[in-house]
Amino acid sequence: MYDKDNVFAKIARGEIPCQKVFENEYALSFNDVNPMFATHVLVIPKGPYMNILDFTTNATPAEQAGFWECFKESARLLGIDDNFNVFANSGEKAPFFTQSVFHFHMHLVAGPRNDTFRKIMGCMCK
Repeated sequence: MYDKDNVFAKIARGEIPCQKVFENEYALSFNDVNPMFATHVLVIPKGPYMNILDFTTNATPAEQAGFWECFKESARLLGIDDNFNVFANSGEKAPFFTQSVFHFHMHLVAGPRNDTFRKIMGCMCK
């Protein structure tokens, strides 16, 4: 069940501040507070979707288009629209990275990995 008081829902409603990159009617992007790369931005829909499957199944066409517009504009504004990685986690038992906030979000990352990434990967590879 979706928790309307999760941290990303609060950010989307403007109740918690963020370092905003781009925003439209349907989505918002902002810098990750625990970045693993030189550029690490989260792109979230403003609607109440738990994960990528929930979003792609239940979001309206306008919400989906707005989300992807936010994603595209974020990459352009950051100057990484030719060189980036993107990922989304789904579930607390996802095999690579687990989902820690149950509000759909995509990680848009670019540039060198930082010490946080190395530490996490070191723990995962033992």
